Amino acid sequence: MNRAPATAKLNLALVVGPLREDGRHEVATVLQRIDLADRVSIEHAAELRVEGFAEDTLVRAALERLAEAASTEPRWHARIWKHVPVAAGLGGGSSDAATALRLANETLAERLSPERLHGLAAELGADVPFFLTSGPQLGTGTGTELEPLELPQDYWVVLLLPHDQRKASTADVYAAFDGRDGAAGFEERHMRLRETLAEAKRPRDLAALPPNDLAASPHAERLGTGRLRALPAPRAGGRRAARARGSRAHLDHRSHLVRLSTKWAPTNRSSIEPRSSTGRRVSAVGCSTAGSGSRSGSRCSRASWSRSPRTSPAGR
Repeated sequence: MNRAPATAKLNLALVVGPLREDGRHEVATVLQRIDLADRVSIEHAAELRVEGFAEDTLVRAALERLAEAASTEPRWHARIWKHVPVAAGLGGGSSDAATALRLANETLAERLSPERLHGLAAELGADVPFFLTSGPQLGTGTGTELEPLELPQDYWVVLLLPHDQRKASTADVYAAFDGRDGAAGFEERHMRLRETLAEAKRPRDLAALPPNDLAASPHAERLGTGRLRALPAPRAGGRRAARARGSRAHLDHRSHLVRLSTKWAPTNRSSIEPRSSTGRRVSAVGCSTAGSGSRSGSRCSRASWSRSPRTSPAGR
């Protein structure tokens, strides 16, 4: 059995442009892994089975496309241990699909090249190719053209998942964006994004990144800082991170502090099983920075996150 973590991601910035001829939007986005993760296992089977997450469609589609590309039958049993919130903009389904692609490819007698895997991943979704890479990436085009980035990694981020709310559909979000002529000034914003990335040497420098064009959160003010303007594109580092940690009492029990999974290598394995979704702690293999202020040095470690306790009514 092949088994690996499927880490979540954040869009530290997302600049959206006009519609392309293929009907998709031009984007420039900064993609960053975090240590919140699902787990995926793959083993040979008589027929294709995907278990553990009834709503899955991407893992099944990924394995079917891989089998077709390899001129074989999709004879795998896939299992998903789900911990990344669904439809929260964290890329859980895309990460599961990419992890399944990679693990199943390793079982083939003749493995597909990384380039062919990237092509299959891009057909499944714009975020999927990112999860076949390591380290932060700049995604351009439709988000599938990736450039590795060296960014500060020694900071924490806050994830807030409000009760009784679900993310609007992608189609609705883009329709609203087009309706307000959000693409205006795309080239200038794209240039500013690249300039900020080139100058980012400390975590607090990331606060200068353009905000996520498709996200806004009225809950950011509850964290006690207006700098966290859009939680899918967090601004946390240095004093910012300290302020976020100090605001945990104001968050509900579905809020989390998570570390970055900065240099996680797609070939890493772990036999560690996460606890059930009702447990208090989930462990995942990731890599944290070697020291404060490090931009590229890293060491692999067993990183973890814990659910924050339910707060009193006064704190919610």
